[in-house]
Amino acid sequence: MNSGTTSCTASTSRGTTRRRALSTRRATNDSATTGCSAGSCWPSSSGRRSSAAPGKNVKSLHALFTRAGRPEEPVRYEVLRHHDGGSFAASTVVARQARGVVATASVSLHVPEDGPARQTVPAVPGLPGPEHRRDLHPIPWETRTTADLDTPASEPPEFELWMRCPAAEPDLAPALTAYATDLTLIGTALRPLAGVTQHDSGTAFTSAVTSHTVWFHRSFGADGWLLLLQHNPVLAHGRCFGRGDVLTEDGTLVASYAQEALLRFPPEPG
Repeated sequence: MNSGTTSCTASTSRGTTRRRALSTRRATNDSATTGCSAGSCWPSSSGRRSSAAPGKNVKSLHALFTRAGRPEEPVRYEVLRHHDGGSFAASTVVARQARGVVATASVSLHVPEDGPARQTVPAVPGLPGPEHRRDLHPIPWETRTTADLDTPASEPPEFELWMRCPAAEPDLAPALTAYATDLTLIGTALRPLAGVTQHDSGTAFTSAVTSHTVWFHRSFGADGWLLLLQHNPVLAHGRCFGRGDVLTEDGTLVASYAQEALLRFPPEPG
């Protein structure tokens, strides 16, 4: 086992550093030089990328967002490798700015193994046609849905979203999927509240993701259609909780996710 800390500094041009603070790229271990970009950090030597956990895939990512990031300020990413065994590996990623830690993530990796396979999930609905294409900021790729996430009417706290990413490296599929699963669960929690949508954030209510977890069950590509099937079972004490599954067009369950977020409404006049 080879353990240690790798760090890098990255800038981000987004309106918030939170969603790019952490990446599911495999942690790396060559200490010669460090390359980095917004949301990913890996050491390299003579242009060659090496892995601290060869043959292992990210199986879970648990992120905690401790404070809002400042988009005008670079983010420093520190990767602490705890373990790299024959089957499993574990690392922690810490994202820092001048004020301190803005986010942390626990990342677990695993070597794919042979064995029995099964799943118990609802049948996947048919892919909506192009007339159901929606622009869901800040998801920068094609999305389709037959439901209105921001409906002013009271609707069940459920949402189905199809997405298809542009062609990308196969190892980017988990990172792109983790990014997408983070973006619509607060909106799903708001659907039962008549007259309130995500667009009212900062006026009718205050919201912020406090933790987000993704489990990756199988390898999958980034350029096929994926269905995010999610619901919000509880809203209480100024917090909402949502969870969901990611399925391929043929119904294969490839990932699951859960999120807790601050959802604070001002007290009603007494």
